Amino acid sequence: MAVKITFQSSHSGRNYFEDFLKDLSREDKAHILAVFEDIKKYGLNAMGCQFRPIEGKLWEIKIRTRGGGWRFFYVMLSSDHLHVLHSYKKQGQKAPKHELDVARKRLKEVLS
Repeated sequence: MAVKITFQSSHSGRNYFEDFLKDLSREDKAHILAVFEDIKKYGLNAMGCQFRPIEGKLWEIKIRTRGGGWRFFYVMLSSDHLHVLHSYKKQGQKAPKHELDVARKRLKEVLS
């Protein structure tokens, strides 16, 4: 099932996902964008990533590249609309409190 993907922006229109991609290597950026294209095409059956519930409506996409592990917090706004809230590089077993707090704040903004 095809999925529409949108990305969280600031009130001034700055796209957080685009900002995140700027600092990545060309190879990692290409890999991550390819996975998101697969998600658009195949939905939650996409290859090259894992989907995992975090809490309530907050979920996580895990993507591995040569440059490391990357995490993308998201919410499903409808059965075919995935909205990416926040992106970060995995640094340990658990998501850092700060990264979770950012995702929770953005989730509240989107749902209100």
